[in-house]
Amino acid sequence: MRFLSLFLMLFVSIQLKSQTVKILTYNIHHANPPSAANKIDIEAIAKVINDSKADIVGIQEVDINVSRSEMMNQAEKLAELTGMDYFFSKGIDLEKGYYGTVILSKHKIVGKRRYDLPMPVESENRSLAIVDVELPDGKTISLANTHLDLKEENRIAQAEFINELGELYSKPLILVGDLNATPNSKPIEILEKYFVRNTSSNQPTSPNVNTKNEIDYIMVLKNKKFKWKEYKVIKEEYASDHLPLYAEVVFSN
Repeated sequence: MRFLSLFLMLFVSIQLKSQTVKILTYNIHHANPPSAANKIDIEAIAKVINDSKADIVGIQEVDINVSRSEMMNQAEKLAELTGMDYFFSKGIDLEKGYYGTVILSKHKIVGKRRYDLPMPVESENRSLAIVDVELPDGKTISLANTHLDLKEENRIAQAEFINELGELYSKPLILVGDLNATPNSKPIEILEKYFVRNTSSNQPTSPNVNTKNEIDYIMVLKNKKFKWKEYKVIKEEYASDHLPLYAEVVFSN
């Protein structure tokens, strides 16, 4: 009986050392469903997020106070509809508002940073947002969210910049976003020097119908032991021109 008690204590101890984090990345096309040219349906985007039950969400193509999206602060509205904390990262000024990315978190955000990504070739400005999140067990992880440029030369420089930041991290760091790059491309090859990409199966996310392009990713910095518990595309074809990508990552000491 004593042996059984010791075994159970050891088992519980091992279980408590691991932490599962549920992650979602989603290019939302400023909440404009492709099948409805002039419609903004932010509630449909929020439903995808809520239904996923993700802890931390990286979102791309977010409008704030822009006429095409009803002058809505989409970052604030999504935070309201999901009950999550948020951090908006501007890419560009648009009309009298902004266009960029947002991170949502169920857990407390204890740190926020924004970086302009390098642009060797003139193009639309892109940013990298990073938040530090305090998990229920008191541990802190970081999540980086981005939307890389359409031009290959810029994507390569941006991937190298992200790797340089990754060198600074001793705690877990998850990278998510629309990287505008296929798995065999140079930018992904560069990122894989520092980050682990899930290669268990082909996961195309674009376009939303007859999906064929794998350009959205969830990656994990190689500095910590972890395992993929789940990695999948959510088959939601209405709300955006991309499909959302979901993963469960288990970190251990």
